[in-house]
Amino acid sequence: MEGVIFDIKHYALHDGPGIRQTVFLKGCPLSCWWCHNPESRSRQPFTYVKEEKLDGRIVRETETVGYKIPVDELLDTIERDTLLFEESGGGVTFSGGEPLLQFDFLKTVLQQCRQREIHTCVDTTAYTEPEKLEAVARYTNLFLVDIKHMNEAAHRKFTGVSNRQILDNIRQLDRWDKTIIIRYPLIPGINDDESNLLQMMAFLSKLQQKPEISILPYHKIGSHKYARFGMEYKMNGVEEPSAEAVEEVKTLFENGGFSVNIGG
Repeated sequence: MEGVIFDIKHYALHDGPGIRQTVFLKGCPLSCWWCHNPESRSRQPFTYVKEEKLDGRIVRETETVGYKIPVDELLDTIERDTLLFEESGGGVTFSGGEPLLQFDFLKTVLQQCRQREIHTCVDTTAYTEPEKLEAVARYTNLFLVDIKHMNEAAHRKFTGVSNRQILDNIRQLDRWDKTIIIRYPLIPGINDDESNLLQMMAFLSKLQQKPEISILPYHKIGSHKYARFGMEYKMNGVEEPSAEAVEEVKTLFENGGFSVNIGG
């Protein structure tokens, strides 16, 4: 069995506890305006022409984004960091894109990691069938789940899909007693208004376990990728939130009784 990935990050510190290896799977059902990995949207590998200036000349070369990898080869790569995992309390995180789009591949790798006693984390939009989520949850120690907007119409506008299945799946994970960290991408002018934040707090307060919240402030780091890949960038004119604005949101969540961190 093969999966399609576009990157493997070693020594990751913001995708779960300890030192981790993060595997980025291709394919995503969402099209978030602020996505900093637009190369993850298509499930298939693709090529583009990369241009660079060298000694006053423009050099063009073709590069491919994404590649197929067999389960055994990926497991070999994961196991190379086992000592780091053991010493730091880390493990492997599957991100994307949306890793559950490659359900069979993801489930198989998670099963093999469980047999090897490797801590597993799935970074997901939770936009998937509950049956698939449940099957994957059996072999997952931790879920990182985004809540991008509480208003369904706004969620459709800025991500391309409804948030109903996402919120239902968060409730399901909570019922299954799975450990969840909620990731909130803080996007100025889109989801940082008090009404949205209060709705999010009300929703999370009804869960059996109060999840930890990670605030992910919007940044422009991936904006150059859109032009490179010939994709439309819809965030022109949106500025990164100030440190003061981020702290205000953090304080609001903390006053609601939540454990909060910034940046992962």
